[in-house]
Amino acid sequence: MKKITVIGTGFGALTAVKTLRKADKTAAITVIGKTPEFLYYPSLIWVPSGLRKREAITANLQAFFKRNNIHFHPHPATGLADGGRSVITENGTVENDALIIASGGRYLQKLPGIEHAMIPCRSYEDADKIRERLDGLKEGTLAFGFSGNPNEGSAMRGGPIFEFLFGTESWLRQQGRRDKFRLVFFCPSPRPGQRMGDKAVDRLLNRMKANRIDLHLGHKIKGFTDSQVMTEGGDFHADMIVFIPGMTGSEWLQDIDLPKSPGGLLKADAHCRVEGQQCVYAVGDCGSFPGPDWKPKQAHMADLQAVCAARNVLAELDGKPATQTFRTELACIVDTTDSGMFVARTEGFNVMLPSTRLLHWLKRFFEWWYLRQYR
Repeated sequence: MKKITVIGTGFGALTAVKTLRKADKTAAITVIGKTPEFLYYPSLIWVPSGLRKREAITANLQAFFKRNNIHFHPHPATGLADGGRSVITENGTVENDALIIASGGRYLQKLPGIEHAMIPCRSYEDADKIRERLDGLKEGTLAFGFSGNPNEGSAMRGGPIFEFLFGTESWLRQQGRRDKFRLVFFCPSPRPGQRMGDKAVDRLLNRMKANRIDLHLGHKIKGFTDSQVMTEGGDFHADMIVFIPGMTGSEWLQDIDLPKSPGGLLKADAHCRVEGQQCVYAVGDCGSFPGPDWKPKQAHMADLQAVCAARNVLAELDGKPATQTFRTELACIVDTTDSGMFVARTEGFNVMLPSTRLLHWLKRFFEWWYLRQYR
């Protein structure tokens, strides 16, 4: 019987589990994670406005694991041994014939004063802090921004900051409080969101100007205080700072003996196999993959990589070559709480649809459809 271990309980991990079980009904599959819970991260953008609470965007995975005969090991991974054949956890060691690492990434914490910024995509609690702060402010300046990993351009997730920005602006308008607040968008890049394509960047910047959002672009970020954003192009006051830093690998991965990219991610090939390893694969935010400069760090990409990794794992265990690859594509709806703009990009085309309320509801429908499979 094949023994396969998957580390993580996020998008990539669960899609890998589904793909493995669909193709092999008898394999012994073990999932390693802190808790048997899935958080639908894309919906964190609706937490500050109160549109979503925790219970609406989480799924207890116990029933899903039981239906699919999956063993869950409720202790986080802390290391690897024997070339990945043994996963060391906070409570015991899990042996395997093949390993898929999908434990996600973490946000860089190197900027001085980063503790004064809210990092909304890190957890539900972080997103909910924005709601609490907005509820407590009667007026002021709200700053939203993002940056990348200086050692690896693709190790970043900037898209959600646009949604937090536009969603907050829309929510303040709906409450009749918009005139009490100055909104500022800041980013080291003069054209933020470039991975979505030039047309998308133009539309985003024009939307900001139309909504009276001030721009502070093209200046390296020096740090934060409890009331200031500091950049090489000048400092400005902020009563609330919402910021998404660049990404790197999970802390537990940093000390293991696997090849890393300059940005601290697991170095994987076009088949999602960690370079130079046998039956060790990386999926999603924890990995650095070949592809175009605009390759995204998003749930959709993790799903595509998970299918690729799972199929290659089964091929390798059957003594066959791992030939499956994944498509590099970006697909997202940039939501503003009352409307949405669809953007898609592959190596062959780049399309953008105008902002409509229908796309907001489509994003909400997709959330329901995605979560129901794990409930």
